Amino acid sequence: MNHLQASIGKTRFPNPLLLASGVAGASLDKVLSFLSRGAGGVVTKSIGLRPRKGYPPPNIARLEFGLVNAIGLSNPGVTFFAKDLRNRNLERVIVSIFASDPRSFASIVSKIDKYSFAGYELNLSCPHVKGIGTEVGHIPELVSDVVKAVKKNTKKLVIAKLSPNTERLVDVALAAEDAGADAITAINTVKAMVIDLESGKPALSNKYGGLSGAAIKPIALRCVYELYQNIHIPIIGCGGISKWSDAAEFFLAGASLVQLGTAVAYNEDIFVMVSRGLSEYLAKKGIMDYRELIGLAH
Repeated sequence: MNHLQASIGKTRFPNPLLLASGVAGASLDKVLSFLSRGAGGVVTKSIGLRPRKGYPPPNIARLEFGLVNAIGLSNPGVTFFAKDLRNRNLERVIVSIFASDPRSFASIVSKIDKYSFAGYELNLSCPHVKGIGTEVGHIPELVSDVVKAVKKNTKKLVIAKLSPNTERLVDVALAAEDAGADAITAINTVKAMVIDLESGKPALSNKYGGLSGAAIKPIALRCVYELYQNIHIPIIGCGGISKWSDAAEFFLAGASLVQLGTAVAYNEDIFVMVSRGLSEYLAKKGIMDYRELIGLAH
C-alpha cells in the first residue's frame, strides 16, 4: 500500500511532493528528470504567449535564509514550447502559464491543450513583472475571468497560483473557486529586495524581486491555514519547504499536496529524503494514509 499516493480530481501522483515552477529552468527534459528523482509530479517554468528575455544579471541574490530572484518570466514562448510537448508521456506534468488578460491565457491554452499533460497552473502571482502576475492576481473579478476563459478551452486541471502580497487572498481564492478552478497553489514569492553594500545600490537589476525559501514558510503556512477555512477545493502548499516536517506542517494546516522550490536548488535528491521522512513519521503515528493529516491543525 502506498501511504503517500495523492490526487487532484482524476489526476493521481505517487506522492504529494511536486517540483515548483521555475526551479529547473526552461528545459523540459530537466523538469521531467525530477520524476525519476522522487517527485510525485512537476510544474514547468511559466510559459507566455510570446518569447520573453526577462531581466539581465544580476537577477538572483542568495541569502542565508533563501533567495531573492527577479528572473522576469524569461521563457521561449508557447509556440516553441509546444514542440517540446510532442510525443511525450506527461501525465504527471502541470504546465505553468502567464498572461496579462483572459483572452491571452485562453490563447496559450488553445495552442497546447491537445498534448497529454495533466493540467495548468495559472501564474497569477509573479511579484516583479509589471502588468502580469500579481497585478492580475490582486483583482478577484479578473481572476474569475481568467479561470473561466481557461476552463472553456480545456478539460484538464486548472490550478490558480496566488500571491501573498495582497490583503485579498481569500477573496481571490473564492473567485477562482467559484469560476471553476480545481485547486489553489499558495503561495508564490514575497516581494523583496537586497542592497549591495559595495555599490550602495539594489543588488538586482530590476531592484525588486521575489523572496523564496525558509524565510517565507511561516507566511505560506498562514496563507494555507486561512484558505482551508474558507475554500473547498484542494490547496497545494508552497513556500520554504525543505524537509519532511515542513511538508507535514502544511498538510496539518490544510494542504493536500506541496511544492518544493528553492530547496531543490540546493539538493536535487530532496524528494526522496522528504518522502522517506514522511513515511517514517506516518509509521510512527500509526497513520495509514497521509491524507488523514490534512487539516488536523484546525
